[in-house]
Amino acid sequence: MSTTRPYRDTERAMTDCQLYLISPLDVDGDFPQRLARAIDAGDGIVTAFQFRVKGLDQHEAARLADPLQAICAERDVAFIVNDSIALAKRLKADGVHLGQGDGDPKDAREHLGREAQIGVTCHSSKHLAMEAGERGADYVAFGAFFPSGTKETEHRPEPEILEWWSTLFEIPCVAIGGITPQNCRPLVEAGADFLAVSGAVWNADEGAAVEAFARAIRA
Repeated sequence: MSTTRPYRDTERAMTDCQLYLISPLDVDGDFPQRLARAIDAGDGIVTAFQFRVKGLDQHEAARLADPLQAICAERDVAFIVNDSIALAKRLKADGVHLGQGDGDPKDAREHLGREAQIGVTCHSSKHLAMEAGERGADYVAFGAFFPSGTKETEHRPEPEILEWWSTLFEIPCVAIGGITPQNCRPLVEAGADFLAVSGAVWNADEGAAVEAFARAIRA
């Protein structure tokens, strides 16, 4: 686990929060153009993108990932694969995001190398977050903080868990679940390093949505 810091840096928490875009399940058609528009909006607020598709073989997933990965690389945005260590390795992705049933961060490190960014879903559990850190995770994700139309959720943490984490540990924390420009401010103030968002961007005008997030985060 990284070293602890003795106090919560409130200024850091309120100015350095960034957007972590999560793809919709359908990334075909004009989605590459939409991704480019989203990343280009908000004056650099988007720094990570998670490729999240379900029920596809690796060949088809790789075909869909190729243009999206190129867009991210051109813009210095981390390209993270959801769930699959094997697909992340095949794509030479920047990292992988693991749910609680998707594998061990230590195994992911062995397969993907020292530079890979490995994230772990920790729901509302301090124990799971500390365990993920001990196993070598580069970030931990808490949520869902709000009702989400992207996926079913049963855990509902309070923003205080972000403050607890950011006060004690250097590993970044990600807030996820139903986050919008209108409700994100308490999460930023609590110390979220990243807001992971999907529906609030892709169910709207993606450029305008990202700009609205940037205004809310930097207010």
